[in-house]
Amino acid sequence: MPHDHAHHHSHHHHAHPAPTDFGGRFALGIALNVGFVVIEAFFGWRADSLALLADAVHNLGDVGALALAWAALAATRLRASDRHTFGWQRASILASFVNAVLLLVLMAALAWEAASRLVHPQPVDEWPVLVVAAVGIGINGATAWLFASGARGDLNIRGAFMHMAADALVSLGVVVGAVVVLATGWMWLDPAISLAIAAVVVWGTWSLLTQSVHLLFDGVPQAVELEAVRRSLLGLGDVVALHDLHVWALSTSKTSLTAHLVVRSGVDTEAVLHQAEHLLHDEFEITHVTLQLESEVFAAHCALAAGASACRGDVPHGTAAAGSA
Repeated sequence: MPHDHAHHHSHHHHAHPAPTDFGGRFALGIALNVGFVVIEAFFGWRADSLALLADAVHNLGDVGALALAWAALAATRLRASDRHTFGWQRASILASFVNAVLLLVLMAALAWEAASRLVHPQPVDEWPVLVVAAVGIGINGATAWLFASGARGDLNIRGAFMHMAADALVSLGVVVGAVVVLATGWMWLDPAISLAIAAVVVWGTWSLLTQSVHLLFDGVPQAVELEAVRRSLLGLGDVVALHDLHVWALSTSKTSLTAHLVVRSGVDTEAVLHQAEHLLHDEFEITHVTLQLESEVFAAHCALAAGASACRGDVPHGTAAAGSA
């Protein structure tokens, strides 16, 4: 007699609160910073301040970083197609990686320039430097504030926030350095503060870089504990085992999961799917779920056909079992 088995698929999208629309914030941030780059370059040229000119170039690079993050955000909203069945959602992860690399490169350039000025201090008209840098604190701080609310939940938005927060910190260091130099004449203090700022920014950016690389290689998002997901699914009354559990990031704000659930014969499979999907949404905020349901008989047949326990609970890669088959 043929084996009786259940073989169900679920590909379900729960309603999820729409995130804040950051498109307008990106437009405002880019406009503010383009204006500041023009002002900074002009006064850097008038004051013969290499520091201001270098920072203008640095801020121009950050304008590019904001534009990249904005483009990535727009790309995540492009519709899926037959050639890109997930759409372009991963663009936000790629943008966060590029922004982290760009920020590290800019800080390395700043550190190099600061080290050079420590060896060969140069006189600078500090008053224009102080005033323009103070304006920079306001503009960069305000731009960072635009993205602060999304920095925790979206790695791409966090990259934009980190860039602008780093710029505000650099501008603050320039102001402090200018004030002290005006009071003491210690020309070495400005590059020394710049080196300290570069070290702080690199320390803060490193986690952005490592997390974005982790997600690019389909790592489990930091906010999701895989073992907890496994325990919760196995805790459903009619689920006796699970295998091929995979969790990865579709974008910097959306998590996907696939799994095979082995259920008892004769159960209401629709009810099991409903329970599993709501569990994943409510406890782990996983909104893109694909579940395949299998009977115990079918799962055992799958294992025998594979010549090993390829579909049972003792498979190392993301597999667990509860109860007996």
